Amino acid sequence: MHDTSLTGGPEPLSHGLKQRHLTMLGLGGVIGAGLFVGSGAGIAVAGPGIIVSYLIAGVLAMLVMRMLGEMSAAVPASGSFSVHAEKAIGRWAGFSAGWLYWFLLVVVLAVEATAAAQIAHGWAPGVPQWAWVLIFMAVFTVANLVAVRNFGEFEFWFAALKVGAIVLFLILGTLAIFGVLKDTDPVGLTNLTGQGGFLPGGWEGVISGVLAVIFAFGGLEVVTIAAAESDDPARSVSRAVRSAVWRILFFYVGSMLVIVTVLPWTAQSGTVSPYVTVLDSIGVPKAGTIMNIVVFVALLSALNANVYGSSRMIFSLAERHEAPRALLRVARGGVPRRAVLASVTFGFISVLLNLKWPDSVFHYMLNAVGSVLIFVWAMIAVAQLRLRRRIEREAPEKLVLKMWAFPYLTWFALAGMAAIVGLMLTDDSARPQLLWSGAATAVVIAVALVRDVAHGKRK
Repeated sequence: MHDTSLTGGPEPLSHGLKQRHLTMLGLGGVIGAGLFVGSGAGIAVAGPGIIVSYLIAGVLAMLVMRMLGEMSAAVPASGSFSVHAEKAIGRWAGFSAGWLYWFLLVVVLAVEATAAAQIAHGWAPGVPQWAWVLIFMAVFTVANLVAVRNFGEFEFWFAALKVGAIVLFLILGTLAIFGVLKDTDPVGLTNLTGQGGFLPGGWEGVISGVLAVIFAFGGLEVVTIAAAESDDPARSVSRAVRSAVWRILFFYVGSMLVIVTVLPWTAQSGTVSPYVTVLDSIGVPKAGTIMNIVVFVALLSALNANVYGSSRMIFSLAERHEAPRALLRVARGGVPRRAVLASVTFGFISVLLNLKWPDSVFHYMLNAVGSVLIFVWAMIAVAQLRLRRRIEREAPEKLVLKMWAFPYLTWFALAGMAAIVGLMLTDDSARPQLLWSGAATAVVIAVALVRDVAHGKRK
């Protein structure tokens, strides 16, 4: 019988993560290459309206993070939302959310390793791309095998660099807007209202912008997975979530506001990072190189976080008899080494598929997990709706971090997710990915339900 209690057992993993690690992980977890590079695609379809697109996507991500924070502070677990879904909805839900998220991380890991290798290959053409992939995978495998503190330290400094880069960009951009920098004139609101107005593509452009940027917010879940390995999980996760939520929205929306105010949106090209275009225009030397380094760090940070997150998720599944029990072996330092190796092995396979068949086999794999994040977020919202009532009844003292305006904002977030799914179905470019991901999700849920039936018969 699966554990439905709100307490859960003590985690056999290490407690080597400090508050500063979690706070930075909460901030840096969602600041990735999707923001630094991918935002160009959003600007191309929405123009200055990309600010509204990021505001919509950011509010949805904030609500999900707050729900996750509430549940993780009350019921800390290395399986995070997978454990919460199991306790709130049933075994099939915990199984589905956990395995789908694991597949998502180990497939996306290949994209990050390959992209980082492409940048490194550009700096050192003598070293082949596959060798760079091997180096990165080996480094982060070893870092995650040795001690959880190593993961925490890597992520702390990676996140610090990303946050520092965005803060510097916001300062320089704001100075350029007011004409304070050398050789710049105040731009006012010309670029926000010229070139077709604030919404050159209308609200349709804003909605297309939301679809282009929403998945850049994936990664916020890792902080709640990591909280289980801190000294005081409940306090740590509530502090990390509180500090991250508003700052993330500020970084994302603030960046977009600077980008479309400094230059006309038509000056952006889909192939060059909007950050590079803006820094070049205000005379920052070697802007391209600087942003290349920041993107490179963002990719390695995501790679490190995905190795960590995937290993903890599959370890948690093994704890609940939803993955091979052999993965439960924990090293003396409290690291689930077999779970780490299982995750990186599949990660290596994904990388090989990406290098050999980027437009066929790997393309289908990536499509199959591309929209899984929306399913995971929906599962988080449903779990929070049900778990909150139970916590209020059985252990109200555990509600140290509460979801705002419960249950209305949770229902609002679910409605937002349903709207995004509906919009993706009507969008020719997004529909194939949604259908592939939907099929993969259906298969995993079917397996989970069959297991549930079989488990019931064995009792």
